[in-house]
Amino acid sequence: MRGFGDLEAAIMDAVWDAPGPVLVREVREGLNAARPIAYTTVQTVMEILHRKGWLTREKDGRAYRYRAASTREDYAAGLIDQVFAAGANRTATLVKLAEAMDPAEVAELRAALAAVKQGGGA
Repeated sequence: MRGFGDLEAAIMDAVWDAPGPVLVREVREGLNAARPIAYTTVQTVMEILHRKGWLTREKDGRAYRYRAASTREDYAAGLIDQVFAAGANRTATLVKLAEAMDPAEVAELRAALAAVKQGGGA
């Protein structure tokens, strides 16, 4: 799994943050606040994300409404899996990650691990 490019990440963030399915126009309007971007550019990248399986869509008149096919957490977990698959020492990588966490994040991690251990998921 490859990580998202800058525009793909910005579009996925907009889709993940939306309360429901979004039109290309709505995503573009949100992105336009940070930098001018053409409608067709956003439309093309959303179509690519759809073909890659990151977005689903349904017809709404002449346009499509898009929604995320996976969560941010699924995406982040996939990136971590990719690091592990690259031959990295899992234990050393996890230790480095834990060392970078603040105490509140460590507490959240402990709670999540306890939930998984008890079969409750995270």
